[in-house]
Amino acid sequence: MFWFSSTTVDDSEDRPRNFVDPELGEFNDILAQKNIRTVFQPIVALADGVIIGYEALSRGPEGSPLERPDALFRLAHKYNLIWELEYLCRTKALERVGDMGSDKMVFINIDPQCIDDQRFQKGLTRDLLEKYGLDAGNVIFEITERTAIDDYKKFRKLLDNYTSQGYKIAIDDTGSGYSGLRLLAQTHPHYIKVDMDMVRDIDKDGLKQAMMRALYDFSVITNSKIIAEGIETVDELNTIMDIGIPYGQGYLFRKPAAGFLDISPLVRQLIVTKTEQKKREIFQTPLTMPIGEIAHRDEVFSPATLVCQAIDHFNDIANAQGIAVVEDNQPVGLVMKNNLLSSLATQYGVALYMHRPIKLLMERNPLIVDYDTPLEQVSKSALARADDSIYDYIIVVRNKQYWGMTTVKRLLEKTSQLEISRAKHSNPLTGLPGNVLIEEKLKQMIASGGDFAVLYFDIDNFKPYNDIYGFENGDKVLCATATLIQKWLWEKDSSGTFFGHIGGDDFVAIIHDKNVAELCQSVIGSFDARMKDFYSEEDRQQGNIVALNRHGIIEKYPLISLSIAVVTSGSRVFRSPEEVGEAAGMVKKRCKMIWQSCYEIS
Repeated sequence: MFWFSSTTVDDSEDRPRNFVDPELGEFNDILAQKNIRTVFQPIVALADGVIIGYEALSRGPEGSPLERPDALFRLAHKYNLIWELEYLCRTKALERVGDMGSDKMVFINIDPQCIDDQRFQKGLTRDLLEKYGLDAGNVIFEITERTAIDDYKKFRKLLDNYTSQGYKIAIDDTGSGYSGLRLLAQTHPHYIKVDMDMVRDIDKDGLKQAMMRALYDFSVITNSKIIAEGIETVDELNTIMDIGIPYGQGYLFRKPAAGFLDISPLVRQLIVTKTEQKKREIFQTPLTMPIGEIAHRDEVFSPATLVCQAIDHFNDIANAQGIAVVEDNQPVGLVMKNNLLSSLATQYGVALYMHRPIKLLMERNPLIVDYDTPLEQVSKSALARADDSIYDYIIVVRNKQYWGMTTVKRLLEKTSQLEISRAKHSNPLTGLPGNVLIEEKLKQMIASGGDFAVLYFDIDNFKPYNDIYGFENGDKVLCATATLIQKWLWEKDSSGTFFGHIGGDDFVAIIHDKNVAELCQSVIGSFDARMKDFYSEEDRQQGNIVALNRHGIIEKYPLISLSIAVVTSGSRVFRSPEEVGEAAGMVKKRCKMIWQSCYEIS
């Protein structure tokens, strides 16, 4: 039992000798009666919505002035009882953790002052873990800087002592101030918990997004994991996921509760849908990505909304520059902040409009596009507007109903991002998707469980041609082959075709078309006719070229031909892209034994 007398605090000269501080008395009662409640808030993986652990949060007696943790710990510091309170909170949390599940982690807040306490260093926490059958690897000490750290080197050594025992470290409230950033730099934590003030309205604040990206880059370099705290809206969640933050916490998932509650199926589905969208983006270009995927579901206003209310909205949300005016869930206008302020800045503007409906000042013909309109088409429409409206918001509808809005800035950023991502994973010669994208597409097709065919294209006798005619002509052959195959793929199966360049003279296509034989015949016929143009008249007449082989001996080589090895999902069940590659490789070997263009379907 904990009990501490009022002698902890020096008596003032004018107090009676039997004076008892009521504030300290109440605090001592809490410690003595162990009257601390523990609530738990889930921490969620933003890749699949799975809960990785819970943060244990302590509360004082319900309904009392000391129910809030900040009030509790303020008194603990005031009366130098921080260790006693921390130990009680930790004990209360750990005695409940057994019900959480062995695959989950528990995040326990701890003041830096406690880590330096001799009682902490004696292994009392490990005794608690043994008592409740818990693993130190599932315990994360969440460092909160309620008190200043005077000696960072000493503090770092203390942390190393605990991490060597299997504990992990998280730094809380990162981004809330310089001291927090210094603590981050000095401690090399396993987890970085970003302060909720940085998360709040991050979808509307470019500066916050830039700071979050910088922290994410830092976490990648230092092998830390970021947890974004205080996520409350879907738009905040989407922005956090776009940046790449792996974990999240906040009221959107679940408020702190007495039990280990799961997140709602709806929120988990939002995460899964967003993850699938991000995976699709690596295959998308501005020609294929729909504008609806970058639209934000901003607040809308009716035509009867007063101008003064619109002004209040712009003042409350500093980064908001536009308002969609919607009636019966259909957009009827747009109000841009700069245009609204310009109208009010006229001689009688305030008197005329401030308490009148915004429909009098709204743009009645804003740019409204359907959800499925490609980014490139929207870009052209947006930039074709008059100069004074070129940066107006773009309204997005779905089934003629308001869906959301986006900005020209966001549109151009996403377009650039897609182009860069595509270029990074594409073959530099043909511009076709490279190995990373090919493998990802194969994984998707295998996971879908549907029927598909993989066509492996290999140009035969390409090396001798390259040696005789030179690399420049060799590159022309590769580009012509890519163009020719792509033309037939789109003609036969434009809706579900994927075409990639593995490298060198190897290409791969993934299609849904069941009439693969007809496609192969069309490609081979066009290939044989087209390739004759890349030879001299003499070589065409001879039907071969003469070149030195690898042993320096003159040898005749046939003209280049095309082997197409085809494997289909109907013939076997594939479990990985590697299995598909092995099967196609076996078929290709048999094709290569025939010295003319051919195909084989397995």
